[in-house]
Amino acid sequence: MTKKAAADAVLAAKQRLGITWAHLAEAIGRPPAWTVAALLGQHPVPAEAAKTIAALLELDAEAEFALRAQPTRGALDSPVPTDPTIYRFYEVLQVYGPAIKELIHEEFGDGIMSAINFRLDVRREADPAGDRVVVTLDGKFLPYQWD
Repeated sequence: MTKKAAADAVLAAKQRLGITWAHLAEAIGRPPAWTVAALLGQHPVPAEAAKTIAALLELDAEAEFALRAQPTRGALDSPVPTDPTIYRFYEVLQVYGPAIKELIHEEFGDGIMSAINFRLDVRREADPAGDRVVVTLDGKFLPYQWD
């Protein structure tokens, strides 16, 4: 079974059983964003966590093994995403990416934000004009080393 097939099995079981991402994350002691990304095939799931997930979602041993496999990262089927939610992040980076880059370089110097030493959080914030989606991208600064 491929990681994509395992991800499809996770989504189907999650819906069938009415289990939330938050419940799955809590069950394996991992942050929700990491858990969702891992179960959608973007990270290898540690053996004990894969066993717990497989039991909760009633997945077979083949799916459990696929969850543990090393992924080929990158989940988009095309360079420009077509899903509206994912496209909005693409749009945000098209509009604000150069500004973010400039602000990082001004504050930290020549380098990048790590996507390996990285945390992601998504939360709801009440607002009188309508609830807000707050996405926090938290990555370690990695300076370029030219020596």
